[in-house]
Amino acid sequence: MHSRNALRPETEILRLGARPLAWISLGVLLCAVPAPAQSQQAPTSASPAVSAAAQINGQTQPQPATGSITGTIVDQTGTALSGAHLVLTRDDNSAGHVATSDEAGQFFFVNVAPGSFRLTVSARGFVTQTVSGTVRAGESYAVPAISLAVAGVTTQVKVMPTAQIAEGQIKQQEKQRVLGVPNFYVSYVSDAAPLNMQQKFQLAWHSSIDPVTFGIVAGTAGIQQAFNQYSDYGQGGEGYGKRFGAAYGDVAISTFLGGAVLPSLFKQDPRFFFKEDGTKKQRILYAIAASIMCKSDSGHWEPNYSGLLGSLAAGGISNLYYPNQDRSDLAVTFEGTAIGIGATAGENILQEFVVPKFTRKKGPKPNPVPTMDGDSTQD
Repeated sequence: MHSRNALRPETEILRLGARPLAWISLGVLLCAVPAPAQSQQAPTSASPAVSAAAQINGQTQPQPATGSITGTIVDQTGTALSGAHLVLTRDDNSAGHVATSDEAGQFFFVNVAPGSFRLTVSARGFVTQTVSGTVRAGESYAVPAISLAVAGVTTQVKVMPTAQIAEGQIKQQEKQRVLGVPNFYVSYVSDAAPLNMQQKFQLAWHSSIDPVTFGIVAGTAGIQQAFNQYSDYGQGGEGYGKRFGAAYGDVAISTFLGGAVLPSLFKQDPRFFFKEDGTKKQRILYAIAASIMCKSDSGHWEPNYSGLLGSLAAGGISNLYYPNQDRSDLAVTFEGTAIGIGATAGENILQEFVVPKFTRKKGPKPNPVPTMDGDSTQD
């Protein structure tokens, strides 16, 4: 290859013009300078490889050994996605390139070796997508716009055991008081979880040992002594103690039989479920019916065997510790049970219309409550 400063005959002819000595010197020079070597084969047309290897100042530049990849990430509406994570890998599992889409959703990979590639695109909340292609040396490969689909929404539901739900509801009930008096056997959650045996006994126990319960029993025994009821008990401290024990026995036995033992045996719920919705007439009828009906542990309404039999059994057991002349026969026991049903109906009406206004720590607003046939009514 000649130096860039070598003389070219054509240029010299134009420069020297018609000077005679110049022509003589040119002739000598033309004889001294060897003719340039002729190419064995002239190129017929410019190929992409030749165009890629541009000639600068007479020298051929080397052909680029790598390419580049560009593209845009959008969502299904065509909006650009910024922050999408892209990983470029090769079929030969060589080390990959990593990039992130910019605010316009665009991404760029440079110095990419020629050959096939895989492009994995991921973004938070979207389905991961993979595209592939082939990039050539010196080529800027434009990937068609990559549209990512929104990922399906996955809802995680934490399922709590029924007993655990019921335990939390009992804790709430045990805070319910009406002017300080326990109101534990009323649920303001109409679809409350059923109680297991342990929880039924737990509720009965807490009701029986509540300080207010002891206070009411103490007041009842004092009134009985003042009016000399159950005279065989006598007066003084001993007489008061017997009256207190009998009165507390009535409360504890009735509470455990009607609220724990028999409900566990018959699989019934001993609580009253506040209704609140419906007309006044419907709520009154509901309260009256709840004195002889109750919810089973499966959620259906049925006759309150637990409450009725518990009242009869408590009346019969009381004959064991009351004086002989004050013991009641079977007819009186049934009469007392009937009176108890009426009293329960009246109490339920108060629970439905009056008591909630004075109940501290009342539970959440009730959900739809089952009707007597097992259907539910809405607020």
